[in-house]
Amino acid sequence: MTDNEEEQIYSIALTMVPGIGHIGAKRLIDGMKSATDVFRFRKDLPDRLPDVNERIIKALDCPQAIARAEQELEFIQKNRIRCLTFIDENYPFRLRECEDAPIVLFFKGNADLNSLHIINMVGTRNATEYGTQICTTFLRELKAFCPDVLVVSGLAYGIDIHAHWEALANELSTVGVLAHGLDRIYPYVHRKTAIDMLDNGGLLTEFVSGTNPDRHNFVSRNRIVAGMCDATIVIESAEKGGSLITAELAEGYNRDCFAFPGRTSDEYSKGCNQLLRDNKASLLLSAEDLVKAMGWNSDSYSVKVESVQRSLFLDLSVEEQKIVDLLEKQGDLQINALVVGTDIPVHKMSALLFELEMKGVIRVLAGGMYQLL
Repeated sequence: MTDNEEEQIYSIALTMVPGIGHIGAKRLIDGMKSATDVFRFRKDLPDRLPDVNERIIKALDCPQAIARAEQELEFIQKNRIRCLTFIDENYPFRLRECEDAPIVLFFKGNADLNSLHIINMVGTRNATEYGTQICTTFLRELKAFCPDVLVVSGLAYGIDIHAHWEALANELSTVGVLAHGLDRIYPYVHRKTAIDMLDNGGLLTEFVSGTNPDRHNFVSRNRIVAGMCDATIVIESAEKGGSLITAELAEGYNRDCFAFPGRTSDEYSKGCNQLLRDNKASLLLSAEDLVKAMGWNSDSYSVKVESVQRSLFLDLSVEEQKIVDLLEKQGDLQINALVVGTDIPVHKMSALLFELEMKGVIRVLAGGMYQLL
């Protein structure tokens, strides 16, 4: 057995020792430098780690955990799954910074979990057409601005699966973080997407094979989604939901959090609007907003805003195109000038301007001026 395999076994075993937990396991490894040494020198732990008591030493004398870990190693080797221990150089470095980071991860795929740019996109399982359109538009834009970005989500219904679909459609690497072991896919209807992701992204979990997708596992999964990324993006959310938990976790990890706004009357925009109202997320209207806010608009992505935006929205309605044409011809205009120049009633103009703003075609300047991007 290699040293790496031994570390994998002891890392898996440490997750199964009763009474240790995520934070406790991470502190033990931080103090002893490896899971192997945690078990090997368990009787010496109090000398090196003052907080360790006799209860922990007794708990680490756990042959059944070692046996189960050896069984899991056979499973992952047979299925060509990578086991990333906490001291593995390929372990996501962003996640390693989090106090409650898992000490072992199981990964199948080809994504770079330490990619230069990583975002997660989360939201309601009851995605509306508005939310799915944001996924489509946002990732199409982002591909042009930042083609090496890794898109993370949870393979769940709604916004999650649409984020994965659109990432794949735009040839962006995408990783699904699961709330169960890699011996299954849940929900099963997303199995084909999960398989497609193995060729451009992958599947990641902290759970051993045989673990059911129980409710509490999804909350645990959310901390990985938040911790391994530079930014969390909430597309649509009700007043309560898993995506808001992910946003809170991101804030706790000092990660950037963004949210797309929606109408106050829309049930699945209330959570996003709440995040924005409480200053727990920054307003996001387009991929350009994200790239600028994150400081990713370097010379290596020398994409002209105008060419990106115009190429993405060739399917504008007749009235939307009128507004675009007028702004292109006359420059920045207020709503009254747009109403006169296009002969569109003011009540309808407001709705059209909102839609164009959501699509990232225009933006509002000081003084109520609208500018074409």
